[in-house]
Amino acid sequence: MADRFERFYTNLESPAKNAFHITPSDSANLAIATRSLYIGGSGTVKFDTVGGETIILNGALAGTILPIRINKVYASNTSATDLVGFY
Repeated sequence: MADRFERFYTNLESPAKNAFHITPSDSANLAIATRSLYIGGSGTVKFDTVGGETIILNGALAGTILPIRINKVYASNTSATDLVGFY
């Protein structure tokens, strides 16, 4: 299929081109920092931002896409499921 936008410059305001499933880990960073995070199943998410902050986000709702650049999702304190990172 032809991509009419393949020659356009990509920046942080552009739609993501790729996605990957996230397995939360207390020790490993994500292989790629996200542009946004999809929450498949409601719950709490603990993560590190690319800016170096550790955040616990309570009450993340299923079906939500959070426009947050993340480089780690922790297993501890994360009950949300089916997490997908977009980049």
